[in-house]
Amino acid sequence: MFKVLIALVAAAAAVVAAPVEQMEERITHTGQATYFAVGLGACGWTNSDSDFIVALNSPQYTAQNGANCGQWLTITNEQNGNTAQAYVADECPGCADGSLDMSPSLFSQLANGNMDEGVFPISWHFNKRS
Repeated sequence: MFKVLIALVAAAAAVVAAPVEQMEERITHTGQATYFAVGLGACGWTNSDSDFIVALNSPQYTAQNGANCGQWLTITNEQNGNTAQAYVADECPGCADGSLDMSPSLFSQLANGNMDEGVFPISWHFNKRS
């Protein structure tokens, strides 16, 4: 009985000690997609409008102190079902929790080329780190 209790406590400790990024990967976020003119981002990289990048909303960016820079995401347009992958290269101070500001090429891909749409609902999650 004592050995079983020790094994259960050890297993529980391993779950509690799981890195935040591993736990974060399993969470699906929801918000709004917008797009912006890409350049030098908060992660310190210069990108172009043709790169598939996002500016992560400030609540999630600052919660990890920018540690999500370079992290890949899978994003779904909830209106049409289009899905694409992009990586975090910037911070979006004006975006609500769960929302992403996208490069024009990524936004276009998800919106079937309709840039006039301007905003659409999304769901997304962090991809597993390798």
